Amino acid sequence: MGILVQELFQDWLCVWKQNSQPLPALGSTFTPDEQATREAHLGRFLQSVERELRDRPSTRSERRAAQHRITFAFTCFAKTCLDLGDSHLELLLDHGFSGVATQLAREARHLDRAISAAGIFQACRNAWTACALQALMGQPMRLTPSIFAYSMLYPYTDNYLDDPSASLAAKLAFSGRLRQRLEGHAITALNEQEATIWRLVEIIEEEYPRNAWPEVYASLLAIHEAQENSVRMLRFGSSPENVDILRLSFEKGGTSVAADACLVAGSLSPEEARVAFGWGVLLQLEDDLQDLQQDLREGNRTIFTQAVVDARSCAWSSASLDELTTRMLHFGNRVMRQIECMPTNRPPLRGTALNHRPLKEMIRMSCSLLPIWSAGDSARHFTCDYLAHLESHSPFRFAALAKRRKKFAHWTTPLTRMFESSLEEEEDVAAPLLLANFLMPRAALP
Repeated sequence: MGILVQELFQDWLCVWKQNSQPLPALGSTFTPDEQATREAHLGRFLQSVERELRDRPSTRSERRAAQHRITFAFTCFAKTCLDLGDSHLELLLDHGFSGVATQLAREARHLDRAISAAGIFQACRNAWTACALQALMGQPMRLTPSIFAYSMLYPYTDNYLDDPSASLAAKLAFSGRLRQRLEGHAITALNEQEATIWRLVEIIEEEYPRNAWPEVYASLLAIHEAQENSVRMLRFGSSPENVDILRLSFEKGGTSVAADACLVAGSLSPEEARVAFGWGVLLQLEDDLQDLQQDLREGNRTIFTQAVVDARSCAWSSASLDELTTRMLHFGNRVMRQIECMPTNRPPLRGTALNHRPLKEMIRMSCSLLPIWSAGDSARHFTCDYLAHLESHSPFRFAALAKRRKKFAHWTTPLTRMFESSLEEEEDVAAPLLLANFLMPRAALP
C-alpha cells in the first residue's frame, strides 16, 4: 500500500478534475408540503425520544423497555422520513452495525475503563466503515481484533494530533514514537495512553504477523504519514502557496479507509485498493464540509475553509463554494459507481449473504444527503439559488433542521447516561449509539 499511495492519489485526482457541471442527479425531490409532512413525523419522533430520555428509567427492565420503544420510534421515523425499508433497518438494527457497536463498546471498556462515551462512538464510526467493506468484499460483517484495534486508535491518536491546544513539537514527538512502533520497533511507553496505543498495535500484530502481512503495516504507516503531514501543514499559519490542501485531504482520507480494507483482507487487489482509497477521500471531504463552521473557528485549513477565506478576501466570488460542493457531489457519484462494482476479485465466503443492495443504497443515500445537510448548516457561505436547489432534494427544509439542532444538543447528557447504564449492566448499547449517529453525527456524546 505504501508504494501505491501516490499512484492512487493521481488516479483519484484525475477523477476529481473531471467535468463537474451542472449539478449531478441528487435523487428524489420534495415539495415544501411534502417536507412539512416529513418534518411533522420528525417532530413526533423527537418528542417520543425526548420523553424516554427525560423519564430516566432506573431498573434494567425499564431501560430495556425504553430502548425498545426508542428503537420502534426510530424505525417509524426512518421509514416515513428517510424512506428506508425493512432490509435497510435489518442491516442497522437486527444484525450487522448494531452488533458491531455493542461488541466494540464492551471491548473498549475492557481495554480501558476510563475511555469516554465519545471516544467509543468515534471508534464505532470507523468500525462501521470497515465492516461495510467486509460485506462489500464478500465477508461476513463482524468486529475482528484488527478492526477493533485500528478503530480504537482514532480516539487515542487522531484527536490528540488534531488538538489545537497541544504544541506542534509535542505532537511531532509523539508521532515519531508512534511511527517507530508501527514500524515494529520495541518502544517503551512513556505513559498509560501510550501503553494502551502500543497494546492496540500489538493486537493487530497478533492477527497479522508482520513477516506474513507486510501490506497491513505499509497501510498503517501510510495513514500515519498522511496524518503527520496534515498536522504540519493544515493550519492557517502556513502560507497557502506552500500547502497543497487538496493533496493532503485526499491522502489523509484515502489512506485511512485503505488501511481499513487491508485490515479486513490482509492484502488488496489494485481494484480493491482503488475503491477503498476513493471512498476514504469522499468521506474526508464530506467530513470537511460538515465541519466547515468549526474549522473556520479553530483555524483548520481544508479546501472548503480556504474557499471561504478566499471569498472574504475577494479572491474568489461567493459562488466558489457552490462550485466546490458540486464538484464533490460529482466525485461522490463516481466513487459510488466504483463501490457498486464490489466485491472485485473475491468469491463470497460460505454463509455470506449475496444481496448487498441495501448496504449500497444506504451508502449512496449518505453520499448525497450528508453534503446537502452540511451545506444547509453553513447556508451563509452559499448562494441562495444554490441552496434552494439542494434543499429541494432534502426530506426536511434547512430551517426546520436548524430549529431542531438545539434540541439535539440537549440530548447529549441523557444519551450518555443511557449508554453508560446499558454498558454497565451488559445490555445492548446500540440504540443510543445509532441515535447519536443519525441525529448528532459530529458531536454526539460528551
